[in-house]
Amino acid sequence: MNTPQENGGLRCGEVLADLSAYCDGELSGSRRAAIEAHVRACPDCARFGGAFAATLRALREQLSAPADVPADVAARLAAALRRSRTG
Repeated sequence: MNTPQENGGLRCGEVLADLSAYCDGELSGSRRAAIEAHVRACPDCARFGGAFAATLRALREQLSAPADVPADVAARLAAALRRSRTG
């Protein structure tokens, strides 16, 4: 990441701190709008946010799809994802 920027009233670190909640649709409308404004003006956050969202989608698809993963392993992974969101 280049020099952290302030765009949309937020600094890059603030955007990164809320990225998971943003992807989960857990933010207020004003916070969501501020993040979107920041990302539109910050190529580093746009790039990282896009990669993060794609990774999150892929993980969720893998966890929700039937697979050869034992049920106890899938349950532990899902629990770890939930804990990571509550930080």
